[in-house]
Amino acid sequence: MSDRLYIFDTTLRDGEQSPGASMTKDEKIRIAKQLERLGVDIIEAGFAAASPGDADAIRAVAEAVQESTICSLARANERDVRAAGEAIKPARSGRIHTFIATSPIHMEKKLRMHPDQVVEAAVAAVKLAGEYTDDIEFSAEDAVRSELDFLVRIFDAVIQAGAKTINVPDTVGYSIPALWGERMRELIAKVPNSDKVIWSTHCHNDLGMAVANSLAAVMGGARQVECTINGLGERAGNASLEEVVMAIRTRRDIFGLETRIDTTQIVPSSKLVSAITGYPVQPNKAVVGANAFSHESGIHQDGVLKHRETYEIMSAESVGWTHNKLTLGKLSGRNAFRTRLDELGILPDSEEALNAAFARFKDLADKKREIFDEDLRALVVEDHSHFDEERYKLVSLKAVSETGELPVAQLVINDNGAEKHVQAQGSGPVDATFKAIELVALSRADLQLYSVNAVTMGTDSQGEVTVRLARDGRVVNGQGADTDIIVASAKAYLSALNRLVDERERAHPQA
Repeated sequence: MSDRLYIFDTTLRDGEQSPGASMTKDEKIRIAKQLERLGVDIIEAGFAAASPGDADAIRAVAEAVQESTICSLARANERDVRAAGEAIKPARSGRIHTFIATSPIHMEKKLRMHPDQVVEAAVAAVKLAGEYTDDIEFSAEDAVRSELDFLVRIFDAVIQAGAKTINVPDTVGYSIPALWGERMRELIAKVPNSDKVIWSTHCHNDLGMAVANSLAAVMGGARQVECTINGLGERAGNASLEEVVMAIRTRRDIFGLETRIDTTQIVPSSKLVSAITGYPVQPNKAVVGANAFSHESGIHQDGVLKHRETYEIMSAESVGWTHNKLTLGKLSGRNAFRTRLDELGILPDSEEALNAAFARFKDLADKKREIFDEDLRALVVEDHSHFDEERYKLVSLKAVSETGELPVAQLVINDNGAEKHVQAQGSGPVDATFKAIELVALSRADLQLYSVNAVTMGTDSQGEVTVRLARDGRVVNGQGADTDIIVASAKAYLSALNRLVDERERAHPQA
């Protein structure tokens, strides 16, 4: 059995199906390039048949990425497979990932197909995919609740039809590690020609065991793990790429496997995905959480000071954490700014974007004496979150909050070129600000999330705000950063509104 483990990242597809995490084409390209830098083997760039926008984004990613295989998901029908095949055409290495449900409940209640029809559809889809690429993956949706004999039958059939990778997904996060590892072993033992394909697993985290189940499958013979940055994904999410990779690396004594992941790119990847999707990383998240390498207990601190490995099984530097390095100040020039962005892997793609980011940097340097790496990340991400043609722009804001009095916010908002002056009261200055914005926008949107995070330590830190809005089944995120948290909140709300009204922004993949 191979000692190489392939990492299949589905942040751009399954991760995007998190509420509000739908990405623009440019955002997908930025994340895909970072995944390539990280060393991901296969990037599932989207679901081509979901919308023309998603197909276009997959093509753009396929053109931009050189080192990773670019994959599109497709249901087992002609329309989906052909859409996927056309979308991956520009890729140096392209894959079609086709799937169909195989559990009794899915076949009867959702597909309304007999098992024979399901096998026939799967075989036809794999053969059709062969017209576009010889790199074909087949998934048995809801394999966790499928009958073993039927899985053996359908996997045998699709392998004969040309599938090169067989994915066994725990679609609903139902399994436990001991059973999932055993299922993988049984399938590999019973499926004819199982040695001719790569076995894969795709686990959801509904019971908090996606990573454990994925690793159990690896122990059972899987040599591809499907995962996402930060565990992003439907419902409770997917297996976290960073946790899977670091478990494989840290416990070489158990797994004896290697990946091609550059682990120093894990934290930069996590921060980029978090910023673009608006999904903050919890402080105690394994590997990439802010507290992952912090030691509060005196006993732990004493041990780490004497010898790091007393309480740390991996180093912070090995996964890309830095010491919040002081980088630039108000006297720093454009070349130093460009150089540091390049070192951080966040250099904008165009001179125009670089100039805009530099102008924002100078503005920030006038407000904040010390500029750190995290400030630069927040600054560049906010620049990228803007659209070329925003309907709403913040011109000015004044908020007054006084004990015993209702806070008041006065704003000037540019609405399609016309400046509008508005004022509103609220239970707090942020509430007043949002109410004032709504006097202009009249969006009827529901505020689903308001999240604030400090970018760095200190009272002069930038506040990074995420706002999630929903309207008519559509969910969008907006972000804003500023040393003034009220201003950051207004920027985030307006960013979300611009996404809500922009027709180029496609709806949530499952809407």
